[in-house]
Amino acid sequence: MYSLRLILSNWRYFSVVWVFSSLNIMIGTWVLYIPRVKEKLQLSDSEIGFALFCLALGLLFFIPIVPIITKKFGLGRSTIVGVCVFSIAFIGPLIMPSYEALCGSLFLVGIFSGLTDIAMNTLVSEMEKRDRVNIMSAAHGFFSLGGAIGALVGTGLMSMFKIPFYHVALMAFIVITTNLFLAHQYLKIKETEVEVEKKKGKFQLKKIKPLFILAFLAMATMGNEGAIEHWSSIYLIDVVEISSDNYAGFGFTIFSIMMTVGRFFGDGISAKIGSAKIVFLGCLMAVIGYLFILTSSFIFSLLGFGIIGLGLSVIIPELIRMAGTTKGIAASKSISFVTGVGFLGFLLGPIIIGYISDSFTLKMSFVFLLSITLIALLISMFKLRVK
Repeated sequence: MYSLRLILSNWRYFSVVWVFSSLNIMIGTWVLYIPRVKEKLQLSDSEIGFALFCLALGLLFFIPIVPIITKKFGLGRSTIVGVCVFSIAFIGPLIMPSYEALCGSLFLVGIFSGLTDIAMNTLVSEMEKRDRVNIMSAAHGFFSLGGAIGALVGTGLMSMFKIPFYHVALMAFIVITTNLFLAHQYLKIKETEVEVEKKKGKFQLKKIKPLFILAFLAMATMGNEGAIEHWSSIYLIDVVEISSDNYAGFGFTIFSIMMTVGRFFGDGISAKIGSAKIVFLGCLMAVIGYLFILTSSFIFSLLGFGIIGLGLSVIIPELIRMAGTTKGIAASKSISFVTGVGFLGFLLGPIIIGYISDSFTLKMSFVFLLSITLIALLISMFKLRVK
């Protein structure tokens, strides 16, 4: 909890973690209106699914370009511009008159989501290196907290606004105003120049090889996150056979709560045992969690989802921290690569689970998730040099 106290007692650190919260406040608000947008444009499940996928495509498309922008304009300026334009862009999907326009507006949202995501993570990485502090995990905890704020506050405000535009515009105004007020704390921060050893005719694979390991672990972790987000409720209904559908959301709720808690405690643990070991322990906890889930007992399954949430919570922040300190590569480039591959896993995870479930059973899909997590555990044990 030291990192949390540090953030709450220092405007310099709070200013940047508020960007994390702001990003998910807008996402949490938008999610509330997806059913209305679907109804307004009379879209099928597959059509709204593809429209949402366009947001992800925009993010993946723009991620490789972000390091160029952050290098030219600075991390601080890129972060504040990103979060402000991202907030405004979320108004677009609510007012689009056609399906094609909706897809285009969500693609645009994805572009500014990618800019903000990479810039803010690199900004935290830069602060950690300069100030010798650990706040990355807590920053991601604030991201989780932002989603809860957006959903809870939004649920209350929905009854006050008959037109969604005014609700989202109000949230965008609050997010932009608060971030502009805090931005002077980090506005002038630029990425530290990295000295790269150049050898003519030789591609230095050894410099980027560690990133492939981190990227696979990120893909496995976020693939698990995406799969649990989309399939945990269905698993409790179809496999565990719970007595009432009203309990179906408990699995993901407990998963999310434990993930938020884990991220607030993660920095302190990381400072004591190191990033490699905390990634290993996170994978180990996730493996144990899946063993509980596969018992098909309601209580043990809920316990399993909680253990997995706690385990996975610390992995992505640590992988980003490790990527940001990779020698010979600019932090923005290494973080964008690891984050991009990780996000690809988040998109593919639910799709793969659905395919396996159709071909075999949903329980077999969770056996697959266990297998991927076991592979990640072994890689973290041997490739990250856990002692």
